[in-house]
Amino acid sequence: MNAPLASPPSVKSTCPYCGVGCGVRATPDGTGGALIAGDGEHPANLGRLCSKGAALGETIGLSTRLLHPMVRGMDGALVRTGWDDALDRVADGLRAVMAQHGPQAVAFYLSGQLLTEDYYAANKLAKGFLGTANVDTNSRLCMSSSVAGHKRGFGSDTVPGAYEDLEQADLIVLTGSNAAWCHPVLFRRMEAARKARGTKIVVIDPRRTETAAEADLHLPLAHGTDAALFGGLLVHLAQSPAFDAAYVRDHTTGFDAALAAARAATPDAAATARVCGLDAADVARFFDLFTATGRVVTCYSQGVNQAAAGTDKVNAILNCHLATGRIGREGMGPFSLTGQPNAMGGREVGGLANQLAAHMGFAPEEVDRVRRFWDAPQMAEREGLKAVDMFAAIARGEIKALWVMGTNPAVSLPDADGVRAALERLDLFVLSENVRENDTAACRPHVLLPAAAWGEKDGTVTNSERRISRQRPFLARAGEAMPDWWALARVAERLGHGGAFAWRGPADIFREHAALSGFENGGTRDFDISGLAGLDDAAYETLAPVQWPVPAGAAPAGTARLFARGGFFTPDRKARFVAPAPVAAARAEAPFPFLLNTGRIRDQWHTMTRTGLAPRLGAHVPAPFVAVHPDDAAVSGLADGALAQVSTALGTAVLEVRHDAGQPRGTLFAPIHWSAGTSSHGRVGALVHKVTDPFSGQPDAKATPAAIAPFAAPLAGFVLSRRRRMLPKGAWWARVALEGGFGWRVAGTAGPAAWAEWARSARAGDGAQAEGAADTDLAELVDEAGGVYRAAAFDAAGRLEFAVFVGPAQSRPAWDGLAALLAEETVSDADRRQLLSGRRAGAGAACGPLVCACFGVPRDDILGAIASGALDAAAVGEKLKAGTNCGSCLPEIRRLIAAATVAA
Repeated sequence: MNAPLASPPSVKSTCPYCGVGCGVRATPDGTGGALIAGDGEHPANLGRLCSKGAALGETIGLSTRLLHPMVRGMDGALVRTGWDDALDRVADGLRAVMAQHGPQAVAFYLSGQLLTEDYYAANKLAKGFLGTANVDTNSRLCMSSSVAGHKRGFGSDTVPGAYEDLEQADLIVLTGSNAAWCHPVLFRRMEAARKARGTKIVVIDPRRTETAAEADLHLPLAHGTDAALFGGLLVHLAQSPAFDAAYVRDHTTGFDAALAAARAATPDAAATARVCGLDAADVARFFDLFTATGRVVTCYSQGVNQAAAGTDKVNAILNCHLATGRIGREGMGPFSLTGQPNAMGGREVGGLANQLAAHMGFAPEEVDRVRRFWDAPQMAEREGLKAVDMFAAIARGEIKALWVMGTNPAVSLPDADGVRAALERLDLFVLSENVRENDTAACRPHVLLPAAAWGEKDGTVTNSERRISRQRPFLARAGEAMPDWWALARVAERLGHGGAFAWRGPADIFREHAALSGFENGGTRDFDISGLAGLDDAAYETLAPVQWPVPAGAAPAGTARLFARGGFFTPDRKARFVAPAPVAAARAEAPFPFLLNTGRIRDQWHTMTRTGLAPRLGAHVPAPFVAVHPDDAAVSGLADGALAQVSTALGTAVLEVRHDAGQPRGTLFAPIHWSAGTSSHGRVGALVHKVTDPFSGQPDAKATPAAIAPFAAPLAGFVLSRRRRMLPKGAWWARVALEGGFGWRVAGTAGPAAWAEWARSARAGDGAQAEGAADTDLAELVDEAGGVYRAAAFDAAGRLEFAVFVGPAQSRPAWDGLAALLAEETVSDADRRQLLSGRRAGAGAACGPLVCACFGVPRDDILGAIASGALDAAAVGEKLKAGTNCGSCLPEIRRLIAAATVAA
């Protein structure tokens, strides 16, 4: 009897999405894929994963991968080459630019997707050996105001608490954070605290988000007034029993000035309410809750950071925790929720233009310290250009060479169209990527380098609670892909610096990074992991998640909190109260009478180069949209589900309208994720103004003056196809991945004749490209007068090749009943006969939009469960499993229950 085959071993790694830093277990399937599950032993998530993490296994194929180095040929086209040629071109280009224009003409734009070891190599090369501090990162767009606020208040970029505090708090304040969607695993921990100890949750956000819908108190403050709200709270706390006079006296300075400034602007709850546009009773309730509750955690994210006064908002929050001494103890403290998996690690190695490695800056003694440690011949001695200023310098022709690694600035930066134009001006544009196509790659880089992807990467990341975890490879590197640190080291070698970059692997880099953190430290800097500098290769390989600091001679602690007894990292070791500048609510005036707020949605990530590959992640929100209050929509003539053109001084987008009563009047909300590769008119970054915080340089992505108007699109429908296709010129479209192919939402003015021409051309193209496809059978239904065109093409084996349904926009044809046919090897005769009728076909046909991405539960199934007696979320979960994993769909499930109950 044959013995059963042994299961492949699982590999512990870390999720590549948000800053929660969830542990995962990956079990390779032997065919290039893997089964992904949560790691129950990882302290960040204790086995839970959100919808994006649960779908990671669907995103690790090779269909979109960049597999070989490429260089721009004489005709401008990218052509395949070898690594030696590509790296020679990078080194020669850098050498030529520096020789002619100096090191300040060179810049690097990095990413919170990089591993710490990659980040370290880039910063060492640029700042120590090329002499340029023009090294910034997409983390500038999401958390640099927190960095600046921490440094002003604490003397260091330190997040003092731990995730355990969320479960030990009696009050959690979420400001500028839609955690239920953006940090769902942490939000489940908050909900667990509510169930176990009655923890109250207050949400401060202009929008009524999914998180606000779950809160005990929602404060929909006017845009930009967060600092005023916390200033009013400081005044209230100062005259209450919550004020900790001893802590303020012994461990802080500047309290009197900060309090005086707050009193001048917001002397009481009523005045605070007026400034913030809030109900006075709600403000008083918030102040009373904060005052009476000892264990308070205040979590803040992009709604605080991405603002013209983001740094002041952070310091206003810190002031309240310092005034009460509620910091660094169980269940209390300010907590910055980071947006990217390694934004914290990038900060540790100097990934921002105003930092050096190991949380050092550009003071002369710090520059000298890093120079001596690296034995750096051309050490940068002053801060470089932050992201927005960097690309402005490229546009002016001052920066001539740019190396972009692991990010898509042609979509994500403000004035994204201006970024596109700037990239075309470079003498040397190097792009390290693991996908062969994105908006930035379309900007004609001179050199395109294939980087290792998640699942192939080997190194470390640091999450929002300062916990260092390993990302371990569980797949062989695809094609000729190599780690980013390796490419940087090989370029350094070509430039004559090989001895300083002679690393054998990521463990060597990590040891160097850890040693620098302790070099001449002696407790004067917060970041110290010198206790890990002696790890041998085997210990590095098995490194368990560890929270810093870990100084030499100290054993790694379980949970490390800072500042409960002072010990800040200012010269006198005392925290600084900071008086924010006076604020007023953001305003918009004609010709742009609305404020455009941008952000994330539940199931997508950044510019969708990864999440866009997973069919279940695109099913919840398949097209770019703009949320508008129904009253504003009525005045502007915007029908729910119709298209609207959103315009700012910088650009336009065309988005689906969503009526949302939780959207403040006079404001719009649009998600950031769609690119030119996934939509025709959905790039929202092109609209965002270039206003930045004066301290952090972080762009204000929450209040761009905008206008909105109906977009004429009398016809609408969808296209289904097994492969990507070009759609008729001028059509509005948005594409998502489906099982077995792709789906496009389409709209515009093109009538049946134009779509018939497209379908017949597509059929002919199929015949030219695939053996046997000349027998493609095209069935059509044409109603020219009614504006209806439907077609379906089948290959000789009976598979659906493509289908197109277009009709009057008010009919809104949907693919729910037909999309499952793409995954079928043969479409039955019965389904063929029904297909053009639009009736549901295929055994796996979905029923309405997907609500629970983790378990693939559509809306109609949930409505059916409610109709059969499942009248709370727990009952729905018991029937369908919906909402029982990451819980990010629970607010929507509860809304469906409430609506059904009212209708009954």
